[in-house]
Amino acid sequence: MVTTPLLSLEGVGKSFPNGTVALRDARLTVLPGSVHGLVGANGAGKSTMIKIIAGAHTPTTGTVRWKGEEAVWRDPGAARNAGIATIMQHVPLAPTLTVLENVFLGAPGPWRLPRARRAEFARLLDRVNYRIDPDAEVADLAIGERQMVAILQALATGAELVVMDEPTASLAEGERQVVFEVVRRLSAQGTAFLYVSHFLDEVLSLTGQVTVLRDGTVVEEGETAGFDEDRLVQAIVGRDLLAVERRTHAPVEAGGPVLLSVRSLSSPEGVREVSFEVRPGEVIGLAGLLGSGRSEILHAVYGADARARGEVLVDGRQVRRDPGAAVAAGMALVPEDRNAQGLVGAFPIWKNISLPGLASLSFGRVLPNERSETERAARAIEDLGIVCPSPEAMVTELSGGNAQKVVFGKWLYGGARVFMLDEPTAGVDVGAKADILELVRRFAAQGGAVLVVSSEFEEILAVATRVLVVREGRIVAERPAHETSEEELLMLANGFGEGDVHDAA
Repeated sequence: MVTTPLLSLEGVGKSFPNGTVALRDARLTVLPGSVHGLVGANGAGKSTMIKIIAGAHTPTTGTVRWKGEEAVWRDPGAARNAGIATIMQHVPLAPTLTVLENVFLGAPGPWRLPRARRAEFARLLDRVNYRIDPDAEVADLAIGERQMVAILQALATGAELVVMDEPTASLAEGERQVVFEVVRRLSAQGTAFLYVSHFLDEVLSLTGQVTVLRDGTVVEEGETAGFDEDRLVQAIVGRDLLAVERRTHAPVEAGGPVLLSVRSLSSPEGVREVSFEVRPGEVIGLAGLLGSGRSEILHAVYGADARARGEVLVDGRQVRRDPGAAVAAGMALVPEDRNAQGLVGAFPIWKNISLPGLASLSFGRVLPNERSETERAARAIEDLGIVCPSPEAMVTELSGGNAQKVVFGKWLYGGARVFMLDEPTAGVDVGAKADILELVRRFAAQGGAVLVVSSEFEEILAVATRVLVVREGRIVAERPAHETSEEELLMLANGFGEGDVHDAA
């Protein structure tokens, strides 16, 4: 028996007025009740394909079919009315409304009917086997709970296909498992999912079919059972990255000069008597679980935590507790939230890259020299492999990995000697991840010192020379990266084997 596809894209292409070709002859087939994975590097065309499916973009060429019939959606509302719900990575809920009000915002008919809506809400909860307070304000919910509200909202519209864009990117492990269970449960009931994620282990375990995009073209597709992680990685990036990512590094000589010294750093924000030293050429990984204080340590070192006490020295000179003084001393912070803290969305690439060094790029350190700024940006684009039409492109138009490279580019040419990286590869694909890790290695090899925080212990082991394990705001253990494992780091981060804290100098 032949099953009619719920959704199919046939020969779909999409070009933009600036000359960017985002999709070329792309195809996709999603069956009723299936969980279909969509993977690809940042900039591969995933977001454009999602927006075409959601009705936000009209394809330049090709055909979209819904339940076997050609579909042309003028706007997202038309796609939603047809039965397609899209849950974007940053869940667009109304924070000042309750859970109940958010769930029924997009539902037909009046939504302020408490009794009828509460009964329908209870049926939705039974359907997904999940419990949440309907009267809770969304602003007070954890990220995982907000994701569940978005799923309930999609179901309330009667969606037959739910498109999920990086649904677990910001979730803890327990929250991820809740999302997985709901997806499996709903697909068994007949709801189809298009699951877009850069977590390949999720795609392999959760989906039945998978499509791989590269440079706007479908390069692999088929039953997920026919893929493993190595095959997916090679399809996504066109080369084998595993050897690059798992490369180990010899430790830096302990007797060498100290570039960064942190002494008895404490803060009410959750940093407790932290001391360590970093030498030129070292990459120090801060490994800890969510809430361990690892990011708080970075912010305290950088001077962004006004309540922190202790000493931070660069080249033996004490640095005043202020981010401006930290920058002047040669320190750079790449924050976890690059959009809110690392980039100016209203600026093009060249203005973002030149910001920290604006004085040195200006005439008499006063009058801006646009030529020098654009030349620096062009150099960064070439050196870092930033995929963009030109330095004039707005940073908001870039993929996650390329936007992160712009944040790196801000600091690489301004004399920074100490890099502090908070989740530098969050939200980027495996290809961009390998490029970013290579940038870290390159900076250290040129005599820089690096502190890196990452939720992925494998990533820390791939790039670090030493690992400091953080728990409850303290450094509880130190390990040479080449002498430890993910398993040992996880045990130490959970409090097993504490008491084996080496001298972090």
